[in-house]
Amino acid sequence: MSVLVGKDSRVIVQGFTGTEGSFHAAQMIEYGTNVVGGVTPGKGGQLHLDRPVFNTVQQAVEATQANVSIIFVPPAFAPDAILEAAESGIKVIVCITEGIPVQDMIRVKDYINKSGCRLIGPNCPGIITPGEAKIGIMPGFIHRPGTIGIVSRSGTLTYEAVDQVTKAGLGQSTCIGIGGDPTCGTTTSAAVQLMLADPRPQGIIMIGEIGGSMESDAAYWIKENGTKPVVGFIAGKTAPKGRKMGHAGAIIGGKADTAAAKMEILAECGVHVVESPAQIGATMARVLLNK
Repeated sequence: MSVLVGKDSRVIVQGFTGTEGSFHAAQMIEYGTNVVGGVTPGKGGQLHLDRPVFNTVQQAVEATQANVSIIFVPPAFAPDAILEAAESGIKVIVCITEGIPVQDMIRVKDYINKSGCRLIGPNCPGIITPGEAKIGIMPGFIHRPGTIGIVSRSGTLTYEAVDQVTKAGLGQSTCIGIGGDPTCGTTTSAAVQLMLADPRPQGIIMIGEIGGSMESDAAYWIKENGTKPVVGFIAGKTAPKGRKMGHAGAIIGGKADTAAAKMEILAECGVHVVESPAQIGATMARVLLNK
């Protein structure tokens, strides 16, 4: 069993022939991901990276039985690309694009919630089940199959946690980068629930940021339903109030949005909170040893 993606995933790339789509599709193929084709309107019928190109997602699904899509298109076109994938029956949609207007994402998320598919992102590094499928822009070589599930709003901190867990000899079951925008397809709580439902992870790492309530919501859910140890880190302790820090969703609006407030809530709910990202891997190893 894997979370959302694995060796049975059949992946198409929307924005396949563009610069970003081409580069990352090639990396995914090299990793061993089953990329079965791609979509670029007006270029249907061509071959690219030895894979067929289609004009529409519907044509790609009918020809390849694709069930996962990854999106590399400009922000003006990304909402329609997400909707097209959902309408065509794609079950897992990963949107890498950043800069999508919040109003557009609210409309998209409303449709996604009713459609029965799963959206990861936007503005995210993607999702990887090490050794099976890499669907995103993360460096595949730092990942190793293992027993730790990772959920993160930050791409860079995901890679840091992965590297530490790999060096600790634990490896990862699945890593989900949910994205740094205020409106994302899969929340921290939803991703944690997916990890807890998967029998492979022995522990979960949850990396959050200032702004919003996703980490707090996840912590309250863990307190009531958690069955595995969770290590948590909140980025943005030094951020000034009211200023956006890097991600569109990382902005302190009230007292509960601060790193200190979130860390306190996480600790109260039984999450093993670390003060520095450098402590993530060692803390996870220690928690599992003492479990």
